[in-house]
Amino acid sequence: MDDLRVQKGVATRERLVAVAGSLFGAHGYEGTSIEAILEEAGVKRGALYHHFDSKKALFDAALDRAIAQIAGVVAAAARKAGPDPVAALRAGCMAWLELAMDPAIQRLVLLDPPSVVGWDRLRALDETHTLGGLRRNLELIAKQGRVPAGDADLLANVLLASLTELALHVARADDQPAALGSAKSALDLLLSRLLDR
Repeated sequence: MDDLRVQKGVATRERLVAVAGSLFGAHGYEGTSIEAILEEAGVKRGALYHHFDSKKALFDAALDRAIAQIAGVVAAAARKAGPDPVAALRAGCMAWLELAMDPAIQRLVLLDPPSVVGWDRLRALDETHTLGGLRRNLELIAKQGRVPAGDADLLANVLLASLTELALHVARADDQPAALGSAKSALDLLLSRLLDR
């Protein structure tokens, strides 16, 4: 009986996070009400507050889930590029820029988080889901002598910051396809200068 209740609670939490992520992505944080989330999820207010003490906490959970999913897509693109860590890094970075064209990702992951959860929390989520993969990739590149061995951690942070700015460039542009093209060119130049030694 307890296992069933726990499973039901986990399923309810997951449904709330998925629905909230979809609505926050479509309408933004300010444009999404708790009532809309409850109605879409088919959940009562008490169940929501059993799992989340506020709309902000629910947004945080949806953001965490979205960043984890993005990291998975980026990692898959990197693996698909083959065993060369430089090719993998390029493919993963380009995949993230492609994802930045999605209006739901723009709202949920790029535009709303600084004002809703703050930069420190956003950075912590990047540390959890993103920086480790970048760091490992740059360590492999360092073993090839293409970047200084002791700089992998710092370079991972620099690259993540650059990717974030390029993704924001795309998200804020009036002509997003053109912005994506210029962002990819800038990223290619950055990676070429950094890695082609």
